[in-house]
Amino acid sequence: MEANTRSTGRLPAAFLTPGSSSFLDFLSEHSPELLPGKRPLLPVQGAVEIPHGTTIVASTFPGGVVLAGDRRATMGNVIAQRDIEKVFPADEYSAVGIAGTAGLAVEMVKLFQLELEHFEKVEGAQLSLEGKANRLSTMIRSNLGMALQGLAVVPLFAGWDVDRDKGRIFSYDVTGGRSEERGFAATGSGSVFARGALKKLYREDLTEGQATTLVVQALYDAADDDSATGGPDMARRIYPIVTVITDEGFRKLTEAESSEIARAIHERRLEEPDGPKAALL
Repeated sequence: MEANTRSTGRLPAAFLTPGSSSFLDFLSEHSPELLPGKRPLLPVQGAVEIPHGTTIVASTFPGGVVLAGDRRATMGNVIAQRDIEKVFPADEYSAVGIAGTAGLAVEMVKLFQLELEHFEKVEGAQLSLEGKANRLSTMIRSNLGMALQGLAVVPLFAGWDVDRDKGRIFSYDVTGGRSEERGFAATGSGSVFARGALKKLYREDLTEGQATTLVVQALYDAADDDSATGGPDMARRIYPIVTVITDEGFRKLTEAESSEIARAIHERRLEEPDGPKAALL
């Protein structure tokens, strides 16, 4: 018995057998219990108080796309965490921002990162941006059982399309339905207010600097009207996570860069509390 349970130092046969280039398919076949969507539903009724993350915004500009998120996680009417990270690199040329049940969302992002890395190692090439968006859609759909219990994950996916030579944004619903957004997008509890700010200020000819300022302006407006969205916290030095994806790849703004944008917006808001106005034609 002891000899059978002792590790031999060899990989299990499953890892040495040719199969799909999808890590999700591999896991479904050999260890399905590890997939979030394959776990048994929770034996509870009614709402479950679990930390949720909001709000995620994105904007394209001629040289790429910006994806950003606030830092607050809430649990009912309580602030569960003030400095949560909600925007992650998916691979070299794409990123995903999470809104919804925080724990499940982070787990889904890690699985998504593995999925893209596994495909690249097996196939020797990267998935197209469209293919990456479709893989994420499949993962969200597999979480539908949990979503029906209130444990939904609704991410925002953005990246640089090397084939079309431009930045693109994809939004999702809880069933895995995927839509490509034109110009800008927002998801999460503050998305209505953030989208209003984006719609008011977005232009197709934005520079990278203007696009990063735009998404922080949108998060500021969302925090102004949605209690689950956290605005820049000057006292604690907590600022939005802002990422940029261009033909040079994924880049996360440093704390110094994001704080400079947030502080500049805050200073202007002291004069104009409701933010900049859209130009009249």
